[in-house]
Amino acid sequence: MVKKTFLLLVALALLQVAIASPADSTKTEEKKTKTGWTFGAVPAIAYDSDIGFKYGGLVNFYDYGDGTTYPDYRHSIYLEWSRTTKGSGITQATYDSKYLIPGVRVSGEVSYLTEQALDFYGFNGYNALYNANFEDNSTTEYRSRVYYRQDRKLLRLRADFQGKLMHPDLSWIAGISHYNVKLDTVDIAKLNEGKTEKLLPAINGGLYGEYISSGVLPEEYTDGGSSTFIKFGAVYDTRDNEPNPMHGVWTSLVFYYDPGFLGESPSYLRYALTHRQYFTLLPDRLSFAYRVGYQGILAGEVPSYMLPFQLNYGRSTDRDGFGGSKTMRGILRDRVVGNDVAFGNFELRWKFFRGEVLNQNVYLALSGFTDLGLVTRDYDIQPTTAWPAIVTGGEGLHQSVGGGFRVALNENFIVAVDYGVALDERDGSSGLYINLDWLF
Repeated sequence: MVKKTFLLLVALALLQVAIASPADSTKTEEKKTKTGWTFGAVPAIAYDSDIGFKYGGLVNFYDYGDGTTYPDYRHSIYLEWSRTTKGSGITQATYDSKYLIPGVRVSGEVSYLTEQALDFYGFNGYNALYNANFEDNSTTEYRSRVYYRQDRKLLRLRADFQGKLMHPDLSWIAGISHYNVKLDTVDIAKLNEGKTEKLLPAINGGLYGEYISSGVLPEEYTDGGSSTFIKFGAVYDTRDNEPNPMHGVWTSLVFYYDPGFLGESPSYLRYALTHRQYFTLLPDRLSFAYRVGYQGILAGEVPSYMLPFQLNYGRSTDRDGFGGSKTMRGILRDRVVGNDVAFGNFELRWKFFRGEVLNQNVYLALSGFTDLGLVTRDYDIQPTTAWPAIVTGGEGLHQSVGGGFRVALNENFIVAVDYGVALDERDGSSGLYINLDWLF
């Protein structure tokens, strides 16, 4: 669905500043080798009548050292800060390095994320009914633009470690994450504050409120909770370049265990199996990449407030999913949520320009993609006589298609624009996304 919120890169500044001396680059056959510290920054502005005016920006610092590891960096520090006049915002810092501890890759994150109108479409994919007319004030079925929304405040802390095993392409994975999730229905009064027209109607909490009042969600989960889990697993990685590989594979199996006594959730054991593969069709220009994955539960019960996340480790932060900018572009965010979820992304990438701009290595790229998803095991939830708007046996393949554009500086700082179209109206219509990096 094309959101009323749209990102305007009004002052798009791909700033790459070498903090070393002016002679911090040396020629290679086709491009400069970067040394010292550089950074890329993107100030952004957005507006939505429900969440207000958004302001802020992000910056990514890279340390290339003496240049011998380029295009791999020695240290990466990513900072993002943004707010809206209605109270939503992102405060986030991440760190990634293969050199802080010899032989061990260290990644960390501290994030505080607030959303006053987070997408909520229920559980188990198409088994949760979606009616776009409920959000469309031009129809007789209109309820509210925020009917399929909820309020969420999320504190996320994470530390991950990765080191080599006996084979140079095989690594162990270990880490710990803490989630503190606070959920509520949308604060209609706050969103209407200062408005004199187009006021949001009172909706008794919208869909999330109906889930609560009808008793289909466990009462102990309706306000959220906390979960602390440890990670352990392995990854096989033969990629030639991490930010945008032209060939190689990346396969990981990671287990996530919450013993229960470290937080408020019951104990559970989840796993995430992911395989990525990259093929060169034209050297340094054209490639085909795909990612397939499966995320499921081995033991215990995962609380409902922990289900709408795509679990990752290392540099990649856990994402809201499945559906949306980082999993299924063009499909409604958090549309595909269940105990077990399968997904796939298939993408053709064409770097149609390479050169130097303002003494920086630059490439421009186009892409075409299709994204897929499916709930393979339902979250245990049943309709009630108070609220029967849940069906069973209705799930099917969620699919979208689309294209993208990339601007990359020094191989690592990549501004991404993607537009996806859902192939089933039960998944919305389309989505426009402006982010960083390739999807995978």
